[in-house]
Amino acid sequence: QVQLVESGGGLVQAGDSLRLSCAASGRTFSSYAMGWFRQAPGKERECVAGISTSGTNIYYQDSVKGRFTISRDNANNTVYLQMNSLKPEDTAVYSCAARQPGSNWRDSTNYRYWGQGTQVTVSS
Repeated sequence: QVQLVESGGGLVQAGDSLRLSCAASGRTFSSYAMGWFRQAPGKERECVAGISTSGTNIYYQDSVKGRFTISRDNANNTVYLQMNSLKPEDTAVYSCAARQPGSNWRDSTNYRYWGQGTQVTVSS
């Protein structure tokens, strides 16, 4: 079992940066592919970034390409989401999640473990 705890959210202005962290418990973190999801009020949850077990393969939703960077530190059981040039439309609750490798990174049903989420609010 993997427990995930996000941190790093907050209130920022448009154009600012934030770095989200997701700390995982358990000794099997490196065997899971990871993803960052977000859900804005009234909208469906969407995956903004995914990363393979080793970090070799990385995926981004088109709306965040060039602005967000996902990375992981398997030695410290942590996955990160660096968010630059933030926009008001990035406002959402951001959650990290873990899935077995080999499944579609965009599909939330493939993710077995979820964190509680952290709020990111970007003011204009």
